Amino acid sequence: MAEPLAQDGMLIEWDAEIVMDDGVVLRADVFRPNTAGKWPVLLTHGPYAKGLAFQQGYPSAWQNMIANHPDVAYGSTNKYQNWEVVDPEKWVPHGYVCVRVDSRGTGRSPGDVDHFSPRETRDFYHCIEWAGVQNWSNGHVGLNGISYYAINQWQVASLQPPHLKAMCIWEGAADWYRDMTHHGGILSTFWANWYDMQVKTVQFGLGERGPRSRVTGALVCGDETMSDQELARHRSNFGDDILAHPLDDAYHQARSPHWDKVTVPFLSAANWGGQGLHTRGNFEGFVRAASSEKWLECHGLEHWTHFYTDYGRALQKRFFDFYLKGEANDWDRQPKVQLQVRHIDGFVQRHETGWPLPATAWTKFYLDPGKQTLSLQPPAQDAQISFAAMGDGLTFMSMPLTEDTEITGPLAAALRISSSTQDADIFVVFRVFSPDLREVTFAGAIDPHTPVAQGWLRASHRKLDETLSRPYRPYHSHDELQRLQPGSPVDLAIEIWPTSIVVPKGYRIALSVRGKDYAWQSTTGAKLSNFKNELLGCGPFLHDDPRDRPRSLFAGTTTLHIDRTGFSHVLVPIVASR
Repeated sequence: MAEPLAQDGMLIEWDAEIVMDDGVVLRADVFRPNTAGKWPVLLTHGPYAKGLAFQQGYPSAWQNMIANHPDVAYGSTNKYQNWEVVDPEKWVPHGYVCVRVDSRGTGRSPGDVDHFSPRETRDFYHCIEWAGVQNWSNGHVGLNGISYYAINQWQVASLQPPHLKAMCIWEGAADWYRDMTHHGGILSTFWANWYDMQVKTVQFGLGERGPRSRVTGALVCGDETMSDQELARHRSNFGDDILAHPLDDAYHQARSPHWDKVTVPFLSAANWGGQGLHTRGNFEGFVRAASSEKWLECHGLEHWTHFYTDYGRALQKRFFDFYLKGEANDWDRQPKVQLQVRHIDGFVQRHETGWPLPATAWTKFYLDPGKQTLSLQPPAQDAQISFAAMGDGLTFMSMPLTEDTEITGPLAAALRISSSTQDADIFVVFRVFSPDLREVTFAGAIDPHTPVAQGWLRASHRKLDETLSRPYRPYHSHDELQRLQPGSPVDLAIEIWPTSIVVPKGYRIALSVRGKDYAWQSTTGAKLSNFKNELLGCGPFLHDDPRDRPRSLFAGTTTLHIDRTGFSHVLVPIVASR
């Protein structure tokens, strides 16, 4: 093993070897203080290649972030910046060891790629235990990272590694089926495209065909150069594997956490604009995990931004200083919920005691088919109204609000529908419009024109888990198909992911019921270097695989059945002004 190098005020060990229980050797970079002592560890384990610079692998995201948030780059050489993990130059001087592990089959770690599998989670467990017993470790290991490096924290916490003492799950997800691969039972094409763009490009074995580290000159994807056929043999067919499991079966459950076993202290940080991946799981984890020491934070802006800003880093540091160093910094008095409440022109921080917010006034807005309005009173007449089942659908809009109105929390829509075929995919979008009827969108986790909130449900997946469902958060079992009888109405309870918006007086709220993904405009020209598609409002979180949505089953006519009982409505979490 090579001696660590003294560089930029740190001791750095490149390619430290961590031997797994099956003999595979994973490789890690270790950044630690250049002084004698034992230090707490912040560890990440994932597929994005520890040797690939943020600036090199994700140039558009990096340039946008530092242009708009100069505090991210300030105080660091930024030589060691890596996608979605901590900057060691901002942690090591404060007495932390930062460990970055290339997961099996990626970067400089050999093996077969199988994301979020039980094998990969066991690898993560062994990495944590390795870090906990090194001669530079104080035995306290924390996990801190964005997205992939947040998602897999829930899974490994379910294994309860003894040296794991605290986690910061920043804009992750949790339930492999509901949060990530099948929204309301509808296949998300994100993962297949992500695999092509962000994993295959850094797979171990690309060798000389891959990039080199800007810092060390080493090959980012290992010293061995494999053929395309060899590379394919060492990775799963990820998109096809997901497609092959349309229900929440053992494949998905093996890649999801066991909430009763997640007992470690954690800080769960969500993004209001993370629709399609980076919202739901952070809230579900906070509510459902068994840990008695847990905190929730929610913010806006881009997916990666606040993890790196002074705001996010200061919050993370207080949390880890308390649990990994034992500092008496009053973190135990930190309110359990910290929200950046979204306004039309920015955010206002507020603390709360629980989630959903205790002061919520759950308010029904009823769909009225007469003039396609949302109203606080049920409609006066029964009606049926139809739309093309794979089309833009219908929008129901309120009258101008008579006062500033805060909407913060999960939403739910109740619809009675029929289809001319045996199934229907329903996309619901909760929207806000200005007095001159221009839609209000926001910079979301990925997309610069993200609507206020979204939800999805395939009608044949309408079966509810009665134990886990709540009026404000329906929970579907996704364990069997219940096909429709053409023309016969069925009742749907549709989960709409949590949101926050203070709607100004004179603005309107609206609910769109669609048969395809939301689009802010037909074209925007907005793209990011790591995604294939143009950003039209949903980012890369689309549902357009014809193998999952064959026209023979989904291209009919969908009819809303609206009656005077007020069954058809959207439940809105209105919060009283403080």
